[in-house]
Amino acid sequence: MQKLYIGNKNYSSWSMRPWVLLRQAGIRFDEVMVRFDSFADDGNSTFKNTLKALSPTGKVPVLVDGDVVVWDTLAIAEYLAEQFPEKALWPRDKAARARARSICAEMHAGFTALRSSCPMNIEASLPEVGALAWRDKPAVRADVARLVAMWQALLDEHGGPMLFGDFTIADAYFAPICMRLKCYALPLPAGIAAYVERVCALPGVRQWMDEARAEKDFLDFEEPYRLRASTQAR
Repeated sequence: MQKLYIGNKNYSSWSMRPWVLLRQAGIRFDEVMVRFDSFADDGNSTFKNTLKALSPTGKVPVLVDGDVVVWDTLAIAEYLAEQFPEKALWPRDKAARARARSICAEMHAGFTALRSSCPMNIEASLPEVGALAWRDKPAVRADVARLVAMWQALLDEHGGPMLFGDFTIADAYFAPICMRLKCYALPLPAGIAAYVERVCALPGVRQWMDEARAEKDFLDFEEPYRLRASTQAR
């Protein structure tokens, strides 16, 4: 059976994408959690030692399928689409499939202001931080405007409930951004907010969120806005 190596569910947006994709598609796999630590290159990081034994990047996620090792979220998504063509992980229509690949690549390489200003933190609720980022950082507003335009065009074209009608790699790819939009309470039009809620209601996403909240880890270098984890259950 395939193994997926991931980091902390609360923080690791890159790990979330293939995990949600596998869960939603009903593809069986074994999860291997490698918790974040200092990431030091001095030989004392369990995280780095474990991951560098699998891939040259020393990062998550990594998919191991027998003798095949795949790292990077886009590469993992493409590998799974090839291995399970009956799952239609990409849209079946050629034009829609090209569009889905394009927006995933855009997500993979872009939206840097939103990512850096609003790091994924599922356990937290940080609307006050989001309000400051929205007020003071035009690049964050520009990233959200691009997301809104992209998602609305696709929802209008394909009729929902997901970006290309049925769930695809694209929805898994944007699930971590939905986590950010919720955590930081960034302003969204009603239709886009509804899409975010539909993503959060997907069984695979819901399970990831529940398990992220149960971790109870607090890594200060992942949390520039808080001194401790939340104590209130949500």
